[in-house]
Amino acid sequence: MPDPMYQPDNGIEQDNVLSIKDLNRLIKRKLEGEPLFQDVWVRGEISNFTHHGSGHMYFTLKDAESRLKSIMFASYNQRLPFIPKEGTRVLARGSVSVYERDGQYQFYVTQMQPDGIGSLYLAFEQLKMKLEREGLFSAERKKPIPRLPKTVGVITSPTGAAVRDILITLQRRYPSVNIILYPVLVQGKGAAPSIVKAVEAMNERQEADVLIVGRGGGSLEELWAFNEEIVARSIFASRIPVISAVGHETDFTIADFVADIRAATPTAAAELAVPHHLELKQKLHYESGQLQRALMKRLADNRKRLDILLRSQALSNPRRQLREPVQQLDRLRELLGYRMHARLTQEKHRMSKLKQSVIAHHPGEQADFARKRLASMNKQLLSAMRVKQQASKSGFQSAVRQLDALSPLKVMSRGYSLVFDEKEKKLVRSINTVQLGDIVKIQLSDGKLTAHVWSMEESNNGQGN
Repeated sequence: MPDPMYQPDNGIEQDNVLSIKDLNRLIKRKLEGEPLFQDVWVRGEISNFTHHGSGHMYFTLKDAESRLKSIMFASYNQRLPFIPKEGTRVLARGSVSVYERDGQYQFYVTQMQPDGIGSLYLAFEQLKMKLEREGLFSAERKKPIPRLPKTVGVITSPTGAAVRDILITLQRRYPSVNIILYPVLVQGKGAAPSIVKAVEAMNERQEADVLIVGRGGGSLEELWAFNEEIVARSIFASRIPVISAVGHETDFTIADFVADIRAATPTAAAELAVPHHLELKQKLHYESGQLQRALMKRLADNRKRLDILLRSQALSNPRRQLREPVQQLDRLRELLGYRMHARLTQEKHRMSKLKQSVIAHHPGEQADFARKRLASMNKQLLSAMRVKQQASKSGFQSAVRQLDALSPLKVMSRGYSLVFDEKEKKLVRSINTVQLGDIVKIQLSDGKLTAHVWSMEESNNGQGN
């Protein structure tokens, strides 16, 4: 067995030998001490993606030539604007460090976004599905656009073709309408919060009857502010009806699906917001003609009815119309007299019966009858009490005789006695329960005796007396 104190002389200084843990820790410190590795962006495709029950995301970022193990903790991935999936190309920001236990370096992701148009479209589709499941696109929740709005609120960029098209179209179609322009950013980092603030402010002031929210056409990146979730939710929460007017006819955004109505272009939005004044005049002229024709027809119908009434017998010979009612009135009078006489006779008969009943129930008569009945009941009660008393007395005397006959004192007066142990707790029933020399108590009819047991004699049947 080798000596544990033996150190082989192989030219290696033992102080320079590191454990695996120490080496991994040293590499970790080196990586974490390098600023370049603590804030770096990488581009890659997600593979081996796992969303753990703890909320953390574990995955590998890869390109055509290499792979990088990565992790994104729940505190960071909760703010992601999309749901990472297998095969998604992303831009990820984070730091590089070593997982000491396995000796593997990992990329700790703090921020991630889809890479390129394909990923933006993926984020668009994911948000669309989410909001659709929540019911934000439901037709039942759409608010109707007022037919004759007094004020139209326009939320868009103050510059560009879109705002000019909207204002010109509104003034051309409905010159009397009031227009409130709320200028906002429509692209870039601050665009979404700017749009949300405008929608909320217009709702707080309640100055407009309908809102137009939009901008001119552009690329998917340029229109992205109208695909933000906060913009969609602010439009959905608006108490004022919203018309979306984003881009060209082929452009669709999340705001289009949430809005109460979608316009293909900003110009179309203005046309949906207000009616054309010439169309209103034409409709008013048409309605006026319809009303005039209806009144003329109503007047002609009433004239026809009047002519018919004038030619009727009721107006030409009114006395003839009164013959039958007069005869019917006479019959009704006779019937009324007959029924009144019959009712009077019936009431007289009823009053007679009531009078007899009152006489029969006179208080004097009732009191005399009650006195007689009370006297009779008193006699019956006294008789019943005497019978009950006699029966009780007889029963008591019989019970006394039985009790006296069964009394132990009566039995002992004939020469019998009761024998108890010394403490008078137990009755001595057998010689087997006492011993020679024991003290016993003897109960006689006129007193007690205390005695010693000097001898015992068992009877022939083997039982004590």
